[in-house]
Amino acid sequence: MAQSFNIDVPWIMCQQSDAPQPMINTCNGWYCHDFKPNNPNSPKMWTENWVGWFKNWGGKDPHRTAEDVAYSVTRFFQTGGTFQNYYMYHGGTNFGRTAGGPYITTTYDYDAPLDEFGNIAQPKWGHLKELHKVLKSMENSLTNYLNVSEVDLGDSVKATVYVANDSSSCFLTNTNTTTDAIVTFRGNKYNVPAWSVSLLPDCQTEEYNTAKVNVQTSIMIKSKNKAEDEPTTLNWVWRAENVDDSLHGKGNFSTNGLIDQKIVASDTSDYLWYMTRLDLDQSDPVLSGNMSLRINGSGHVIHAFVNGEHIGSHWATYGIHSDEFEPKIKLKQGKNIISLLSVTVGLQNYGPNYDKWSTGLVGPISVIGKKDDETVVKDLSSNKWFYKVGLHGWDNKFFSEDSPYASDSKWESEYLTTNRMLTWYKTTFKAPLGSDPVVVDLQGMGKGFAWVNGHNIGRTWPSYDASEDGCSDDPCDYRGEYTDKKCVTNCGKPTQRWYHVPRSFIQDDVNTLVLFEEIGGNPSLVNFQTVVVGSVCGKTDEKKSLELSCYGRSISDIKFTSFGNPEGECGAFKHGSCESKNDVLSIVQNACVGKESCIIDVSEKTFGPTSCGDMVKRLAVEAVC
Repeated sequence: MAQSFNIDVPWIMCQQSDAPQPMINTCNGWYCHDFKPNNPNSPKMWTENWVGWFKNWGGKDPHRTAEDVAYSVTRFFQTGGTFQNYYMYHGGTNFGRTAGGPYITTTYDYDAPLDEFGNIAQPKWGHLKELHKVLKSMENSLTNYLNVSEVDLGDSVKATVYVANDSSSCFLTNTNTTTDAIVTFRGNKYNVPAWSVSLLPDCQTEEYNTAKVNVQTSIMIKSKNKAEDEPTTLNWVWRAENVDDSLHGKGNFSTNGLIDQKIVASDTSDYLWYMTRLDLDQSDPVLSGNMSLRINGSGHVIHAFVNGEHIGSHWATYGIHSDEFEPKIKLKQGKNIISLLSVTVGLQNYGPNYDKWSTGLVGPISVIGKKDDETVVKDLSSNKWFYKVGLHGWDNKFFSEDSPYASDSKWESEYLTTNRMLTWYKTTFKAPLGSDPVVVDLQGMGKGFAWVNGHNIGRTWPSYDASEDGCSDDPCDYRGEYTDKKCVTNCGKPTQRWYHVPRSFIQDDVNTLVLFEEIGGNPSLVNFQTVVVGSVCGKTDEKKSLELSCYGRSISDIKFTSFGNPEGECGAFKHGSCESKNDVLSIVQNACVGKESCIIDVSEKTFGPTSCGDMVKRLAVEAVC
């Protein structure tokens, strides 16, 4: 079919090892140096180099080090790679209902070189920039080579040599995951750290090593940069979602049996009411003893009501595609109304037959009666079910100032009700000063959606905490193969507390924030903040330059300096066993304080001699923005 369109550019199929000719099969993953196309005449292409990983509701924050990403890229081109694409290079935000896949969060920062807000994420951005600058200098050897050879240098280090007519370029790779190596190659000695690659564009001088990061690290913080005359707290009004018809079993249409939610809703809403009537006479055995309602769902969210009373809510965890919810219930003789609000949290978006994955309440749905050792099951799956898509407030655009249903007279302002299900909240705010990216802190809220000036900024679920285990206080070790379970942070904290509000959504004067709260929350803690660089660090080898930048802010203070063999990581630097006898702090202060950025030559010429002997000296600096 693809060929029938007669399109001149090549077709590719990622992660499809049996792609038929003339399709080019390509690699996606964290490492693709061992990948080989299924046709020897096809180029070796890497369509997705995962620089991090997405975050799921209930999950922790995944990080992938700059050293490991650089290692993967360098090994790919060392082994004949022709094309490499970052996924993601610029992180983003899943506004509205656009999150791909069940339980993927609104933030899609992905630990990318450019973060969700467009900020330069250091050191990843700068370290990769330096890598590609050096790879570009090796272009002739890598694309016009006459010969490629490999030399085993021992200690897990191998040299790969590309020879062209008028140039040659070399890679030195140490695949050991714990031990650094000092090797001799073509008469020169090289220190190749564990799990790293050194690039020698002329096969003599090391211009780059994937484990030696010589660019700054930026620590981003949230700042309460308020607008002028903004009150300390926001003033809220509220109104209840109208669920009367749904709790009385009144829908838009009915059918015998349960229907897949995406078929009914046609992807127009996360919300679908399933409603049925159950008539019981005095002799019905299900009325005797303890009763429960057993609901089989597709792994999303369920809010259950019986005769107008909320009997419980349930949601699964990421990766669970079917589960069971069985709350206790009380039924009465005569008419009983069962109303179930099913809520999807993103639809499946990849994988074999993904369009056939079930959503909503797949059934069976049964009333279970238990008395003594006897269990009575009344299956409701084939009952007459009524359906209603969406929410009253959403249909009538409570979030839009243009809607007649959203006028001020429709909202309650006398008192603020909190921790109430299915409730709408509204407030006004002024734009934070400056041009830094804006986030809204939704701490205290449960689950729902948020709108700023009518723009849907995405699903919100700040009450969903990540698990307590899996994080470490130790710096992430870049050595060894990466997985999304390695180098995670944010254990025991909300999966997503802050939500991106683009400046383009915000007006210069008064702005409106509307929240729909699904499970109950308290908006009194909600506030707007800006994302800024709080501090910057660098630890750079001698004979190189260290550039520090606060990206629009001034460097206000220097917290730490050392030239010699400083130890530790950003935020926890400490002096080593040797360093310059000169006043390194004053030199850096004079070069940087009061400036947005500064460049420091890292050498004994700048900082004076040390007692480190032949050891490679480094400069470590921590600066406050």
